[in-house]
Amino acid sequence: MMSKPVLLAFLLVVLIITSQFEWKQQLVPDLDATPSISQYPSQSSKREEVVKEKIILLQEKNIRRLNEVVSSLREQLKQCKSKNQGSQYEFPN
Repeated sequence: MMSKPVLLAFLLVVLIITSQFEWKQQLVPDLDATPSISQYPSQSSKREEVVKEKIILLQEKNIRRLNEVVSSLREQLKQCKSKNQGSQYEFPN
């Protein structure tokens, strides 16, 4: 039979080896869950695409507003022209 110190040392070594094995198993899925360096460019390009899309949508919205303003100004200009033409006929120079 083994002496107590040898048995304790053997159990300690077994405990250390099994605990290291369990830690490695826990770390491997954690490493897989974190994105690798090669995935960062694709995420950054996706973000860039989203930002570009938002900019385009904002520009389209601004263009629509400008078109509405231009249309309104054209209508006002027509009204002013018709008033000026009507007043010229009433009050000839």
